[in-house]
Amino acid sequence: MATIGLDMLHYAKITEDENGNESYGTPQKLAKAMSADLSVELAEATLYADDGAAEIVKEFKSGTLSLGVDDIGATVASDLTGATIDKNGVVISTGEDGGDPVAIGFRAKKSNGKYKYFWLYKVKFGIPATALATKGDSITFSTPTIEGTILRRNKLDGANKHPWKAEATEGETGVSAATITNWYTEVYEPSYTAATEDSE
Repeated sequence: MATIGLDMLHYAKITEDENGNESYGTPQKLAKAMSADLSVELAEATLYADDGAAEIVKEFKSGTLSLGVDDIGATVASDLTGATIDKNGVVISTGEDGGDPVAIGFRAKKSNGKYKYFWLYKVKFGIPATALATKGDSITFSTPTIEGTILRRNKLDGANKHPWKAEATEGETGVSAATITNWYTEVYEPSYTAATEDSE
């Protein structure tokens, strides 16, 4: 089903333990979302046998997230890009800046009025791009765009895999109301039902 809207853009800071396993801070509002473009790069390998493709493996390699937002405040710019805020509240960007990765959450409204919810577990952002123009006869809005690289997280989930994205659709079978209600209280952690052995 098509999506017709985008909002509730949040981010959560990441801290890593000595093994590189991530834990997430409390999600915070990033900005008012205007657009989100997500592209994914896959690593692919083909095994040939008996004069044909016998096996094909495709795995997530990395991705790119480009966010169009209404504005990026000083604290958010510091958290996402590594810029510093001086004693006068001025955001200072330097050549040595390099922000730590964060988790990014948002939702997209579907044409049926329900929402699809997302968490990207690890995104490393660059410096926001801003286009500025002088005032003319008509009103033109200039808004920032920030681009980041999506990575898989180091921490294994309950299925011993490295997730890079969580996605839930409101009202879909198996998606509880509590999952949707709590989507922005903390970064969603995958939960799996323990496999049961057949008793014979």
